[in-house]
Amino acid sequence: MKNLEEARKEIDDIDGRLVPLLKRRLEIAGDVLRAKIEKGLPILDPAREREVMVRVAEEIGADMEDEARLVFTTLFAISRARQRAALPDRCALGTEIADAVAAAGGKSFPSRATVACPGTEGSYSQQALCAMVKFPSILYFKGFEDVFMAVEKGMCDYGVLPIENSKAGSVTAVYDLMARHSFRIVRATRLRIHHVLLAPKGVRISDLREITSHPHALAQCANFLAANSKIRCVPASNTAAAAKELAASGRRDAAVIASRECAALYGLEPIAEEVSDTTSNFTRFICISKRGEIYPKANKMSLLMSLGHRPGALADVLVRFASIGVNLTKLESRPVEGSDFEFRFIFELEASVNDERTVRLLTGLANDPDIEHFTFLGAYEE
Repeated sequence: MKNLEEARKEIDDIDGRLVPLLKRRLEIAGDVLRAKIEKGLPILDPAREREVMVRVAEEIGADMEDEARLVFTTLFAISRARQRAALPDRCALGTEIADAVAAAGGKSFPSRATVACPGTEGSYSQQALCAMVKFPSILYFKGFEDVFMAVEKGMCDYGVLPIENSKAGSVTAVYDLMARHSFRIVRATRLRIHHVLLAPKGVRISDLREITSHPHALAQCANFLAANSKIRCVPASNTAAAAKELAASGRRDAAVIASRECAALYGLEPIAEEVSDTTSNFTRFICISKRGEIYPKANKMSLLMSLGHRPGALADVLVRFASIGVNLTKLESRPVEGSDFEFRFIFELEASVNDERTVRLLTGLANDPDIEHFTFLGAYEE
């Protein structure tokens, strides 16, 4: 029986023989691509991969066939990824990215702009907006889709939307709207959320019959609401809009969960401080534009994809990210409307358009016939 040093030395020797073989295998993948292009064949050849897998399983034996399947499935995925990255950019995504960089002109994000915002003054979206644009002209809209449409129609330069909370999770309504509208993400930020319970002056918690707020805000304050379970919870379109409506209603039996800024704005007063379940409560917001703009400090990207309904389709995409060292920071799946158990995926990754390998990966994904739908949602700083 070998000791540890002897066993590792033998593994090193095997790895030394494997590396040139792996290199040669990947080089031959280029020859395979050229032959497929000449014959008009697709890159994915399931029959060929099954044939190889059967042979490998027979050679390695039943005890290790599952491990062999994992190794060779990964090899197939890497080989296909290299082939697709070498294809011409038929979708002109590379040109779009270059144009978005040129549109920003190497400058910082604009300090003045007209921006669409859901809700009203005092909302968390408005606070996030002001953190991204120093001197904004703000147009307020009732719903998230109104913000998308205002940007899409050119009414506003930008729009700000919440997409994720550290406690309540993704804002699924915004993710679903992403598939219906044409836009690009040009910036993002994280905002610390301080929820307080606001009511008209002189109202106490014991007087309350109703607490209203946005559903996400209610979810972020579940513990407080459970401790006051006799008070009815009513969802609203926006925290600040709920505060404004309460102030105008004259009611003495209702309160809202909103930001402290809303107290001064609408003549309310805090009757319970920090009602969030956790003090580490953050919401992520995106800033969208009608056209692509990629600024010098852009360090994240977002993609929208619908994948073929076959085993390993998602794994193939993930291997392509991993093969060039791209860190995937979020993967969100949402059902496709009008279909049974079909899903689209939103990918967020840490990557730069200055990395040629990343751009080749993106164009490879965009040109991949096995990916039913691909949208580059933007590269931005967060």
